[in-house]
Amino acid sequence: MIARKSRQEIAIMKEGGSLLGIILKDLIAYASVGMECLDIESRAQALIRNTGGTPSFQTVHGYSWATCICINDEVVHGIPTKRKLNNGDMLTIDIGLLYGGFHTDTAWTKIIGNDTSPEKEGKIRFLDIGLQTLIRAIDLCKVGNHVGDISESNQKNIEAAGYSIVKTLVGHGVGKELHEDPQIPNYSRGNTANTYKFQGGETIAIEPIYAQGQGTIVYANDDGWTLATRDGSYSAVFEHSIAITEDGPLILTA
Repeated sequence: MIARKSRQEIAIMKEGGSLLGIILKDLIAYASVGMECLDIESRAQALIRNTGGTPSFQTVHGYSWATCICINDEVVHGIPTKRKLNNGDMLTIDIGLLYGGFHTDTAWTKIIGNDTSPEKEGKIRFLDIGLQTLIRAIDLCKVGNHVGDISESNQKNIEAAGYSIVKTLVGHGVGKELHEDPQIPNYSRGNTANTYKFQGGETIAIEPIYAQGQGTIVYANDDGWTLATRDGSYSAVFEHSIAITEDGPLILTA
């Protein structure tokens, strides 16, 4: 069942999402060479406490952290550890906030430090494509458009650049629950007209999840959470929570 939100509910989500956007921006700027992933987690916990909200991810059964932190080939659900960030690492921070009874969810990927490796230009292009893909997807969040329009756009933009969609992971509705209907796949699953048509009031998390290599994923270790690319290629995620309104897309986590 897809829970459409009232104007008042969207306003609450915009307030919480704006706070979350500020937190993520802070964490992305804070992350630097030599820092432990747990340092980022600790700062996230403190920043969330200051909002009066709750870490969304800690509402997921068995997950005890405010963030998911992934490095290089790690794709999603990376548990913060004592692992230190190295110059040139590709870091993804994913974070959610439960505020006023509603969740918002956002993620970003950056290159750590002053990368001088021969891979630098390739990494920059890789991240630019992901961000462009998210921006184009947000533009499609309009009444009358379909979920499949977003899926098709994401797949087209990522694959045209020579990269791969991680097809086993999807975006999702977001609201009173962290993960709600509808699913927002990043690739076309058939006729777009047969996918959910936006009516207004839907709140969704769009997150192109993609890899430089094949996009097949495996568990990176035995922690039961961290997923990584099978071929060891870089992965990235760019995510915003969006409300579909009569006035067009509203970025809740801006």
